[in-house]
Amino acid sequence: MKLYFSPASPYVRKVTVVAHETGQFAGLELVTERSSPVNPNPEVAVANPLVKVPTLVPDAGPALFDSPVICEYLDSLHDGAKLFPAAGSARWLALRNQALADGILDAAILYRYEITLRPEALRWSDWLDGQMAKVNAAIALAARDLDAYRAAVDIGSLSIAVALSYLDYRFPDLDWQATHPDLAAWHAAFARRPSMKATEPSG
Repeated sequence: MKLYFSPASPYVRKVTVVAHETGQFAGLELVTERSSPVNPNPEVAVANPLVKVPTLVPDAGPALFDSPVICEYLDSLHDGAKLFPAAGSARWLALRNQALADGILDAAILYRYEITLRPEALRWSDWLDGQMAKVNAAIALAARDLDAYRAAVDIGSLSIAVALSYLDYRFPDLDWQATHPDLAAWHAAFARRPSMKATEPSG
């Protein structure tokens, strides 16, 4: 399987963490992709018209995107403990927490695009404030749901850990740990898992 990836993308990291957790990382052919929203890569566009990473090209079947789809696909290919609960409240909570984590990333990346790609004179401060308000509100909900993350390693807890790690990587001054020390302690422990250590971002 071919995975178009960027070593700094948190969405890619979520996929590669899942690949490690399910014993499938060695079967991925990693193809580095360094396009941006204003400079798309035509090779990726062939597989994914959205020209985004991660994009997975399986050995058979159509290309898959985005990270929730790829993660669930990988989880369907192994015989071990599943990261996506099969049914019931556990499944809906895990999927909700994955969506919460992806929402943190969506808002944080939009914030980062505004301050790194847009000329300073054209930056919209209300937009920046709005995105960071989403990030902080989502972290607060994650902190309230901490018992769910302690209870199981699933797609929800894994996604939250990846999102918090991205904030530490790109927004070290945010200091969410001071406001949510219990969540910070859980995250520090989760970040020591081999799958997280093997996928630390760069670039």
